[in-house]
Amino acid sequence: MEGQAPGARGLSGKPAAANPRLSSLGAVFILLKSALGAGLLNFPWAFYKAGGLAPAFLVELVSLVFLISGLVILGYAASISSQVTYQGVVGELCGPAIGKLCEACFIVNLLMISVAFLRVIGDQLEKLCDFLLPSTLPALQPWYTDQRFTLTLLSMLVILPLSTPREIGFQKYTSILGTLAACYLALVIVVQYYLRPQGLIREPRPAVSPSSWTSVFSVFPTICFGFQCHEAAVSIYCSMRNQSLSHWALVSVLSLLVCCLVYSLTGVYGFLTFRTEVSADILMSYPGNDGVIIVARVLFAVSIVTVYPIVLFLGRSVLQDFWRRSCCQVCRPRALADPSGLGVRMLLTVLWVTVTLALALFLPDLSEIIGIIGGISSFFIFIFPGLCLICTIGTEPIGSQLKCCLEVWGVVSVLVGTFIFGQSTVAAMLELF
Repeated sequence: MEGQAPGARGLSGKPAAANPRLSSLGAVFILLKSALGAGLLNFPWAFYKAGGLAPAFLVELVSLVFLISGLVILGYAASISSQVTYQGVVGELCGPAIGKLCEACFIVNLLMISVAFLRVIGDQLEKLCDFLLPSTLPALQPWYTDQRFTLTLLSMLVILPLSTPREIGFQKYTSILGTLAACYLALVIVVQYYLRPQGLIREPRPAVSPSSWTSVFSVFPTICFGFQCHEAAVSIYCSMRNQSLSHWALVSVLSLLVCCLVYSLTGVYGFLTFRTEVSADILMSYPGNDGVIIVARVLFAVSIVTVYPIVLFLGRSVLQDFWRRSCCQVCRPRALADPSGLGVRMLLTVLWVTVTLALALFLPDLSEIIGIIGGISSFFIFIFPGLCLICTIGTEPIGSQLKCCLEVWGVVSVLVGTFIFGQSTVAAMLELF
């Protein structure tokens, strides 16, 4: 970096975060909950698309190496750059042009994720209303069961208040509840496989094998969509009391291993239960009148409600940076110049919830664009961490062999991320059009 002596801030440097108070356990739960989102519903279908358990596990394990590597690199980059947001780190280390690209990808990705989350919540609310009013014809259902009313009410009374806190550390309390709710879904899928309720007793299904090598790669977007917690990594790292890189690596490994366990159990047993008949949303494969599944729907909606504020916090941080730059160029009152103040923060929060709610209510089914979301997520999991590693490795006094290995790993990360983005985006666009 220009103007910075090599090793001036290194691995022991601390990002410029104000009063970091987040404990290690809190960081694990927030990181875990950031990853345990709507992608949990798609993993059994991803195992089917991959052609069975062995190919799916292979893709998942290869992805896990890059996922953990990306988190560790982001912690290292944050300690070097002294920035407290993902886009700030990328802009500081990789230059303003890459920083602008990061901000654009950040907003688009988080906006689409927020809309997808609200659609998932709305679908679960709709199924719950159908269960509570089974004898009511669709045309004669009461107005208060309409998804437009129930989702709007939930957004205003629950999601909006949870999204207003200034710091991400507050989300550790709701993240514990959300993580337990996601684990309940995985447990239900495992138990349903062994108990085989009456509605699930079917004829044996044929074994599944990959139709082609491209079908194996097609599950990468689902894995990226499922494990995407990297957007929150810098904010979580900068909020921790202990910001040593080794400690952050331990937190990252523990979080992703637990996440991998939950996703794998859901994917394996959901796939073994339905095989070729598995739905893209695993809950849609089960009978709608099963009480256990209804509870799973409710708790999974609770899980998504708790992760939505984390996504909003990250998207709001980009808008706050833009607000701050705009106020520096135009003379504004001092109160308006501070984007973290209550007034501006509430305005941006209400705007984000309103826009995503409107898109969730009036856009068509968003299941096809999960591939696009996963493709954009590859920027944050592979490409930007790889670029940060390449740009910053020269600032550390390390041996030439280690430096060469790290630079090669950075290049590999960028190339893998570019391939996943191109392959998943082209495939998703072909399905849309």
